[in-house]
Amino acid sequence: MSEAEQMSLFEAMDSSTSRFVRQPKPLRISAIALNEWKQRIYEYQTQVRVTPPQAEVNLFGEPIELPVADRLDPFTMRQQNIEFWRWKNSDQGTAALYFVIDYELPILLYVGETVKSGQRWKGEHGCKWYLDHYCSANSLHKIKTAIGIAFWSQAPAATRPRQQVESDLIYKWRSPFNKENWVFWGTPFVPPKQG
Repeated sequence: MSEAEQMSLFEAMDSSTSRFVRQPKPLRISAIALNEWKQRIYEYQTQVRVTPPQAEVNLFGEPIELPVADRLDPFTMRQQNIEFWRWKNSDQGTAALYFVIDYELPILLYVGETVKSGQRWKGEHGCKWYLDHYCSANSLHKIKTAIGIAFWSQAPAATRPRQQVESDLIYKWRSPFNKENWVFWGTPFVPPKQG
């Protein structure tokens, strides 16, 4: 059986139930460009981690509690397998913030929020697509990755407050797969628009 025939077999399988899915065709990025891109993000996020926010006080000299985004460090949260959503689990989960991290360097790739943490990644999700291309590009250049996900389950249950914390974290960490930060890091894992 030729490689093309094998690929067509895998293409025909339903990716929602099969672990044998076709790897995406990597977008063209050189090893040097990929490593430089990752290093710039790493250096920025390292600076965020080592420069704690200044504690503020009110008019009476009492400390003001830091905003949630300033108290959270995604790299210290319990790491889970990125394929968590495939596990059989009747629990739909809770409202949460989640963080997609490449623990190898480490860099925070994506910040998201969900009302049902146990079901968030079932089906289509833009971050899954970017992540497939990111992993494929790293693999092509034999660069190690260790992709995982971490959940913060103390997120506000109400949608707007949860989304505000998500937005604050996206801004703070400048996670490159969040569209809000493409202006900082470019879009090496987003396909060019078809004309």
